[in-house]
Amino acid sequence: MMDAAELHADALVWDQTFPATPTCGSWASHFGALERMKASGYDVVSITVASDPDDTMSAIRRIAMWRRYIDENADRYVLLTKAGDAQAAKQAGKLALGFGFQGTNPFERDIGLIQVFYKLGVRHALMAYNQKNHVGDGCHERTDCGLSRFGVDLVREMQRVGMLVDCTHTGRRTSLDVFEMATAPVIYSHSNAAALKSHERNIGDDLARACAATGGVIGVNGIGIFLGDNDDSTDALFAHLDHWVELVGIEHVGIGLDSVSDPATLTAAVHRQATKFPAGQGYEVEQMRVCTPEQIPQLTERMVAAGYGEDAIRAVLGGNWLRLARDVWKEIA
Repeated sequence: MMDAAELHADALVWDQTFPATPTCGSWASHFGALERMKASGYDVVSITVASDPDDTMSAIRRIAMWRRYIDENADRYVLLTKAGDAQAAKQAGKLALGFGFQGTNPFERDIGLIQVFYKLGVRHALMAYNQKNHVGDGCHERTDCGLSRFGVDLVREMQRVGMLVDCTHTGRRTSLDVFEMATAPVIYSHSNAAALKSHERNIGDDLARACAATGGVIGVNGIGIFLGDNDDSTDALFAHLDHWVELVGIEHVGIGLDSVSDPATLTAAVHRQATKFPAGQGYEVEQMRVCTPEQIPQLTERMVAAGYGEDAIRAVLGGNWLRLARDVWKEIA
């Protein structure tokens, strides 16, 4: 078996969540974070281009900005729209950038927009960001209702066109409804284990099993208050990863670090939005700690030290996300 450094450099490293939105930092800090990711061995990253409550035009403008940025920096970046783009980026020494939504408000109530955004590059969208929307309840909502009729239609259309359905930030009953009706793999792009850290944002073992039963993948999250007591250590990150591996199997675990480029900006934004980030959940900390891209090589070292095999490590670092891209994403004219 290769040593940890060689294995990390040789493996496809895919992070399914980079929240590059105004609430998480400036554009300059986001661009700088991408360079840090590449230096840390990343090959693929999914950029959050819109969240609830962003509307359709806000999402389109951000996608236009990112597509232009990728075109203008074609020596460093590749637009990710199919599985082969990830492998091509790896071979060329570039970073493949994909798009995702943290919420479904950008679709407004128009099912037809799902295919439009898919054609623009959006490959996954979570159902509801913490609060209730037209689709269902978020994980911090005062109620725990299931999918709305619109939500049922939305999930069906997302799976028809090939967009991954994501239950991160989503309420329990809404998530269970998604799993029950799913005809394709469903993901938790960036969610940790409630068994290790009790938090409304984390998910129970039953939800993790239900996700895995669809063929889906759970990405381990690097936000300190979801890992432990505002703990951004690599040991805490590995503990959640190892829990998921033991619970659902190596083929259902990946990385969704959620590493914001400017934690101070995120902390200030969280403090301003008490209804979205309610009291008693750790959001009131003076400074939110967040794992960094530089810790992913350390995570590889932890997996090697824990006795994970080479194939297993490759699967967690990026192989599982690549498999879903091959199996779920579709070519649409």
